[in-house]
Amino acid sequence: MELKKKINSNRRLATFLIGFVAVMVGVAYASVPLYKLFCQVTGYGGVPKIAERAPDVVLERAISVRFDANTNPKLPWHFKPTQNQVTVNLGESVLAFYKAKNLAKSEITGTALFNVTPLKAGKYFSKIDCFCFEEQTLAAGESVEMPVQFFVDPEIYNDPNTRDVKTITLSYTFYLTTPEGKSNKS
Repeated sequence: MELKKKINSNRRLATFLIGFVAVMVGVAYASVPLYKLFCQVTGYGGVPKIAERAPDVVLERAISVRFDANTNPKLPWHFKPTQNQVTVNLGESVLAFYKAKNLAKSEITGTALFNVTPLKAGKYFSKIDCFCFEEQTLAAGESVEMPVQFFVDPEIYNDPNTRDVKTITLSYTFYLTTPEGKSNKS
């Protein structure tokens, strides 16, 4: 009887450990998309938040937004902002444009990753619409203007950690998208 209890106890322990390992593998698999979602929702790590619309309040306080554009060397595109900087009132919805040109002799698809610096301003920088939300496909030699609509939340000046922020930089890097739909960031 003692042996049977010990065997049952070992089976329960083995079942628990197998279940624990399965849960941990599931958490590890889901951690990247969950972290990305967390950053988009909170603005953590300089990732701008996504909003449906700008707030109803626009303050007379202004902040400068600089635009930065980079292209991974594996993507034969020329990519740049149409203007280097704008001054915006807090809460004001702004539409800015980036321009991309495919320098290759064939159609190419790219995807843009983005961030905001200083990182502490990320949670107050919100995008309403952006070319970066989807992959972009350009025909050989094609040139396009790509819009980004955003606002800076007026709450940025109520946060003691961000009162000193006078300029925010919105930066994009375009990467070549592989045929499977995943960007090649190496």
